[in-house]
This record gives sequence, C-alpha cells and structure tokens, in this order.
Amino acid sequence: MPLPDLQRAEPIPDSARIEIERLLQSGDLFRYTASKDAPVSLLEAEFARMMGSTYALAVSSCSAALFLSLLALDLPRDAKVMIPGFTFAAVPSAVVHANCIPILCEVGDDYRIDLADFSAKLPSVDAVIISHMRGHTSDMDAIMTLCNAASIPVIEDAAHSLGTLWHDRKIGTIGQIGCFSFQSYKMINAGEGGILITDDENLIARAIIMSGAYEHNWKKHPGVSQACTKWQNKLPLYNLRMNNLSAALARSQLPELPRRIADGLRNHDLVAARLETCPYIVVPPALAPETRAPDSIQFNLINLDDKSITAFADACAAAGVKVQVFGLSTDNARAFWNWEFIEPRQDLPKTRKMLMSACDLRLPVQLQPDDLEAVTDVVLGALNSVIKAVAA
Repeated sequence: MPLPDLQRAEPIPDSARIEIERLLQSGDLFRYTASKDAPVSLLEAEFARMMGSTYALAVSSCSAALFLSLLALDLPRDAKVMIPGFTFAAVPSAVVHANCIPILCEVGDDYRIDLADFSAKLPSVDAVIISHMRGHTSDMDAIMTLCNAASIPVIEDAAHSLGTLWHDRKIGTIGQIGCFSFQSYKMINAGEGGILITDDENLIARAIIMSGAYEHNWKKHPGVSQACTKWQNKLPLYNLRMNNLSAALARSQLPELPRRIADGLRNHDLVAARLETCPYIVVPPALAPETRAPDSIQFNLINLDDKSITAFADACAAAGVKVQVFGLSTDNARAFWNWEFIEPRQDLPKTRKMLMSACDLRLPVQLQPDDLEAVTDVVLGALNSVIKAVAA
C-alpha cells in the first residue's frame, strides 16, 4: 500500500473559497476597512464564543500572540519569564523580542514540566509561559496553585492544543491568556495566523492597541472602548494584525474542529497501541484530567544508544516516513541548546537526555486506518532492522 503524505493538510472547505472570492472582488482585505463584521472580527467573536472566553484577538501568528501577551502584562524590562525547556524556538524568541529574559525549566520523559524544577525557579521569575508542547498538558492544577499563590501571571502556549481539555476545561482558558496557532500543521489551517484569548479587559485592550489598532480602529472591537481609551497613543504599534483572507480560511474550519479532534485522537491511539507492542518504545500516556486532541504522536526509544537511534531515523526516512528525533540535529528548533540567542546559556540535563531519544511523527487527522497501519509498519520495521543489526 502506498504511504500517505504526512505533510499534507485537509482541503480547505468550499465555504472559504466562496468568501475569499467575495473578498477578492471587493478588495476589502484589511481588517479595519469595514465598519463592522469584517471576517477578522467575526473570527474573533466566533472563536471566543467557542472557547467560552470574553475576548479574542486574531493576529499574524501564535508567536505574535505570545509576544503581545507578554507586552500586555506590562512586565518590566529584563523581566524573567519561565518557559519549558521543551518547546519551539518561537517561544523563547517571543520572550527575547519582548525585552524579557527566558528562564528554562526542566521537562520530564513524559514531555511535561518537571514540577520540582518549576517550583524551585518560580520565586525568581516575573511570569510563566506554559507550552503544551505537541499537545501534552503539564499538571495545570499544580502549576496554577503555585503561580496564583505567588501572584505570577500564566500565559498558555496552546499552539498544539486547540481542543484539548483539562478536567473538561478547555486548554488556553486556564491561565490569564491563551495563545493558539493557525499555521498549516495545526488543527485550523490558515497557512499562518494566531489568536489570543482572555477574560481580562485591560490585557485585551493593551494587546489590541499594540497589535496595530491605530487611531480609533480599536472602536471596532466590541466591549473594550473604555479600556482602549485609556491606552490610546500611550503604547507602541507593532502591526501584527491578521488580514481578512486568513480569517476567512480559519472561520471556514471552525465547524470542522470537533470531527478533527475526534479523528486525531483515534489516529493517535491506534498508532500508540501498535507502537507499544515493541519493547523498545514507550508512548507516555495522558494525565488523568487530560483529554487530548493530537495531530501527531511522540514516543521515546529506550535501551538504544545514539548510533542506533540515528540509524532508526535514517531507516524510517529511507522507507518514506519522516520520524524526527528532537535531539539528534544541529539545527532542530525544539532542542534548547540550539537557541544560541538566549543569554545566559542554560543547561537542562533531564530535558537534554529526554530529547536525545524522543521521536516525533506527524499524523494528519485525515489519515485512515489503512494509512496508519502502513506508516506504523514502516516505523516498526525500521526499528526491528536496527535491533537485528545491533544483535548481529
């Protein structure tokens, strides 16, 4: 059976094509041209309603959402912001861009924040970004208890977690601000784009102004006029707005989200069940309060040296399936030692060890059981060939 294209997203719904054609005919691509009901404004209202949040702000990327979230908190220059050692380079980049200092926290073999290291470092920081990396939710009960007791604000980087639940509460609504991605490999695909949500009127007002709502364009954001009036002309404009074309793409896919979540979880669990039959593979389970919404799977290789792990990744690639081992690349943007722009440099022995054997495999939600079987056959076959070579 031919292998599926693991980089391919679902087709964009026809409703988006109709709306985009209307926009192309009108030339109305800027979010603030229309007096009301611009596609970006409608996306914000629909996304906030879907998430059960008071406010939403659509922007150019999740990175932009994280950056604006830090600025909205009005942290002092050189404020220390704790982030997990396992995340995408965009997260520490947003911290640096906001004139703050990233403080890295250890992450365990289950890809979640090490609470002992988190607790030890918390008194020295001014804010926290919790990256639910690849959709793996850290213990938000413990994290929020610690941060609330210390009056430290929490931003949730939920780029990989749209649709994930924690105690039936939607991820991204637990901290003060939640940030999501609409990049092509995410549950909602606008090519690029992001959105932040919050229930805090002052935070959303500051973010709206700084996103590029110049002059009186902030009046087109309902319910925040009084808060925005306070900040007009007092904050810099970073022009990180989303355009109407991107919003049209994203809006058309919101109705598809429940199905995609269900399909993604089905795919993940089918592949996990087969991978776990191999004694050299561990797939970390969900935490008890967590209901996942994955579009990929991560697993750890055990009892193998670096040479064998590299040989496994190479064998998968040769057979047509890309399995990324996070730590075995000199330029992987998820390996913290490749973030050479961070000062001071920080080492995380536990996280480093995990990344050297942690594997990442995309599972687009449209894959069918036969596709999953073919992909998993390649992964297990590649690993078996490496094991036989080692034994020989």
